Amino acid sequence: MIKSLRKELKNLADIQKAKILRGFFKTAPGEYGEGDVFLGVTVPQLRALSKKFETLGSRGIRRLLISKIHEERLLALLILLHQFQAADGSGQKRLFNFYLQHTRHINNWDLVDLTAPNIVGEYLEKRNRKVLYTLARSKLLWARRIAIVATFHFIRNGRFSDTLRIAKILLKDPEPLIHKATGWMLREVGKRDETLLKRFLKTHYHTMPRTALRYAIEKFPAELRKKYLAGTI
Repeated sequence: MIKSLRKELKNLADIQKAKILRGFFKTAPGEYGEGDVFLGVTVPQLRALSKKFETLGSRGIRRLLISKIHEERLLALLILLHQFQAADGSGQKRLFNFYLQHTRHINNWDLVDLTAPNIVGEYLEKRNRKVLYTLARSKLLWARRIAIVATFHFIRNGRFSDTLRIAKILLKDPEPLIHKATGWMLREVGKRDETLLKRFLKTHYHTMPRTALRYAIEKFPAELRKKYLAGTI
């Protein structure tokens, strides 16, 4: 099955799109996506393939997930997501563990953002969430992004405490990709409970990374944003 899958993926390759994606995902030496290889296949195309090959076994998924080709890794994760959504409790546990065992291969922001809420977040919905705090303190950039983005699942269901606690842990993170993800999740909290977000910001906005603050206050009125950025709230 994997041979057929890779053939179809190769047939969808687009050299011009691949060139654009290499720049968009920062693949140059020293950048966060250094060495990532792109075929130029779009997310909608990958979603269609993931449905077609959703019965791919764990060995095949792993072969895709350890690939240097970005689209193969994303396709592996989309297939994993299909399987997770169709699985029973024990099946979801196995897939959740598989996901976390391969975090070093979930190594670009789109790979995290398209899957962490609906695998990690959903699995932990009614379970102990200690693992998120372990991930938030990981040395691995992508594990830390998984920790905060996974909480999007809780946010959608009106539960914000884990997002705020993990955001607090990540406020001193050195990586811009974590600043963006943290600010994004804070903004999502604010869409649903602006008072709670303002309470969080009152304590932290003076010292939090500028990027995280900009993302967090993006939906505020322009004059209020200016006050936060000027430190005059």
